[in-house]
Amino acid sequence: MSLNVVLDAEIILDLLSLSKNDTQHAFTRLQKSLPIRFWIPCSLLPILEQRIFPNQHNPLTELLQETQLLSSLAVHWTHIPCDCTNKTQALISLDASTLPGSTIIWTQQEEFETLSDDIEAGDHEFVYAMLAEYEYEMDDKTLFDLETAQLLVRDELEANLFNVLKQGEYVLGHSVLRLEQALSQFVETQYCVATASGHDALLLALQAVGTEPEDEVITTPFAPPNVLKAILALGAIPVFVDIDPETYNLNPEALNSILSDKIKAVIPVNVYGQCADFDTINHIAMQHKIPVIEDASCSFGASYRERPSGQLGLISCTSFAPTHPFGGYGHGGACFTNDTELAVKLSQLRHFETESIVLGMDNGMNSIQASMLLAKLNIFPQEIQARQHIAQHYHENLVELVKIPYIAPDMTNIYAYYTIEVDKRDKVREALKETGITTGAYYRQPLHLHPAITYLGYKEQDFPNAESAAAKVLNLPMHAYLAQETQDDIIQALKKII
Repeated sequence: MSLNVVLDAEIILDLLSLSKNDTQHAFTRLQKSLPIRFWIPCSLLPILEQRIFPNQHNPLTELLQETQLLSSLAVHWTHIPCDCTNKTQALISLDASTLPGSTIIWTQQEEFETLSDDIEAGDHEFVYAMLAEYEYEMDDKTLFDLETAQLLVRDELEANLFNVLKQGEYVLGHSVLRLEQALSQFVETQYCVATASGHDALLLALQAVGTEPEDEVITTPFAPPNVLKAILALGAIPVFVDIDPETYNLNPEALNSILSDKIKAVIPVNVYGQCADFDTINHIAMQHKIPVIEDASCSFGASYRERPSGQLGLISCTSFAPTHPFGGYGHGGACFTNDTELAVKLSQLRHFETESIVLGMDNGMNSIQASMLLAKLNIFPQEIQARQHIAQHYHENLVELVKIPYIAPDMTNIYAYYTIEVDKRDKVREALKETGITTGAYYRQPLHLHPAITYLGYKEQDFPNAESAAAKVLNLPMHAYLAQETQDDIIQALKKII
């Protein structure tokens, strides 16, 4: 959680001044504190333009390298009462209230007219006091951080959103085409077909390879339920294969014994951010002419033998759910392939066309979601590096304490979750929770034991590796913006508990 500090005109002018002053000293001091994001209101730009003089101030562009612009919404002006004595201040407060997290206004005015109950204003001593008050909240030990990336690309998110509204193409519009092209380039495939959700991507992939009711589809019992739901939605039958206890992914060695003429597809799920052994899986499946569909939702951004996740199956699918490594602001997904015929079929299945011989559905991505993902894609390479750096710090400090993630040779991991194994997992989770640390236990219920599919006859100990992992795995906080100080607190808490 970050603290947003919105600057008023006098503070901005002090920061730009050629003469050294207390405001500049305070600004430098605050920059060295816990994550703070400084904002310059766009509503002040016309005023500043009249008050910045070359012989007295540095250019505003210099300060913009250390701050961000805060957009002003037209609707906020209409919310300001006619009897308001300082409409500019009121507008700044309303614009500030749109920022996620905690927000204050830094001002030298003894009284600042704010119209938002959530927004307070004061001088640098007030800012220091608020920083101390928010310090505990800012030391955020949650599994995910959905806020920081949004703030980093906020200006581009806004521009993309308004472009969609201007174009008036709300489903499968120009921004969707741009996203498909960008994603194809990212995973190095010829085709990308963007969908309304990750579930829809899996559904279309299964349909594209001809899955029909009573067909069987092989997958892993240790995964989120997305693949299972897609298989059942088509009236097909899930056939589970146990996992490799080191990687938690589908074990290729168990495939040969269950392959039959009824099998329509194999769907390995890249659990936790590392790819399954696709060369082996593809080789076995190819001998039986069975297509392989990669679920890259948790591994998007990882690589397998120098090949990006997203191109490892005949069709590869991903989800852009908010908590995934490359997540959006709602549902979204995509299918990737190098097969022209399959790409055409996926597109036909995604959207109903009167001229098509395929009865398509309404599974297309909406243009606003695509525009948001385009903005986030620009910072995704840096987020990948940050995740791997954070994981390495966990490795170095936990390797002697618990079972840490195993990285197979010639692979990279995106660390959708940083997953360790501990005995008495639930007690450890509860103890960590008491110290303010949020953890996960994905996936504590193996899919073959889900009550919705008891009719398939699976029972306990059918897949012992999956069941053992489900009882022991613990997911620690992991995201690209996890501060090392916070991470060290997590590590020390774990060492005291175990």
